Amino acid sequence: MNVQMGKVIVHIDLNAFFARAEEIRDASLEGKPVAIGHDGRSGIVSTCSYEARKYGVSSGMPMFKAKELCPNLIIKPVDFRYYGGLSRLFFKFVKRYTPLVEIASVDECYADFTEVVKKVSDVPAFFKKMQLDLYQKTKLGCSIGVAATKFLAKMGSDYKKPMGLTFIRKRDIPNILFPLAIEKMYGIGKKTAPRLRSIGINTIGDLASRSEKDDSDLVNILGKFYFVIKDWINGRGSDVVASEPEDAKSIGNSSTFYHDTNDYSEIKYMFEQLAKEVSSRAIRDNKMGTTIQIVVKEANFVVHNKSMTIDTPTNDYKQILDIALKLYEKNFLSLTVRLVGITLQNLIDPRDMAIQISLFDYEKAEEENRTRLLINELNRKLKKDSLMRASEVKPKEKKR
Repeated sequence: MNVQMGKVIVHIDLNAFFARAEEIRDASLEGKPVAIGHDGRSGIVSTCSYEARKYGVSSGMPMFKAKELCPNLIIKPVDFRYYGGLSRLFFKFVKRYTPLVEIASVDECYADFTEVVKKVSDVPAFFKKMQLDLYQKTKLGCSIGVAATKFLAKMGSDYKKPMGLTFIRKRDIPNILFPLAIEKMYGIGKKTAPRLRSIGINTIGDLASRSEKDDSDLVNILGKFYFVIKDWINGRGSDVVASEPEDAKSIGNSSTFYHDTNDYSEIKYMFEQLAKEVSSRAIRDNKMGTTIQIVVKEANFVVHNKSMTIDTPTNDYKQILDIALKLYEKNFLSLTVRLVGITLQNLIDPRDMAIQISLFDYEKAEEENRTRLLINELNRKLKKDSLMRASEVKPKEKKR
């Protein structure tokens, strides 16, 4: 089979990533119902194994409800640092094929394979082999969507799971997408889907039909997003993969929640994990930055950015976190969010500052960096922030 299309945009999505990561770490979990998240009445299922899904457990479900549906459910706490390591292995694997890779979240990416497949005689066989090679090298399963736009590629990777491979050409849209329930359409959130159903739009095909007439009810529900949706379901849309430059001028990390949320404690916890990751990477790469930026993506996919610039370069976890939380609390506290991220910008190598400070101060800064990295690692293993430098302990805490 030979595949003819303009650009070849691929969306690769790791299957039940967090749950699979736990199975890789502990093989005894394979074939068992596993959920990732916080236990207790306020806990939420981040993701779960396919075995757990057979019981009706799903992402975003309250953990107590998941345990009611599946009494033998095995619950594992979220370990972002461990998952981040596997995530980097995944992206490194994809970049062996093409440098044009756009990271969408910790477990998915877009990649431009246009030039790559020009040298391939059997394109489906090529992607199937890539899928199997990823599994053999990392033990991670993935689903792959191949299309001419990012939207169609995303819909393709969602179409068959786990280990699916789906090609969607423009002419395939009526057969593949139109029969799907409206909730299956990327970009249609949990709040929008019921509103669409209330006006008789139950499938993507219904949406396509009503959009041809520029139905006023449909336009009112979708707002400005209506024109984006209309392009998507007609085979148009972005085909630009925004890959990161090799010489990155910033260090950042973002993560998508498995359910839209406005729970401050949950959002704060995510910022804590992201700040630790950014700090650790900066220390490891011997970088400091003077600007901390946060990104917040709302449930309706509207993206906001806010930043703060400080006088003295930093890579300190607590300072990065404090600034990130202040930016969030001041600007976005009332929003229901889908994704948050932290980026350390305006990077410098602290060794470049050595001529401006004494050798003693520079060596002291180097030692503090190593100490922070060690403390971050120990706290990760303890799964709580029990350790800190003595200089960071407040006077009252020192007395205790």
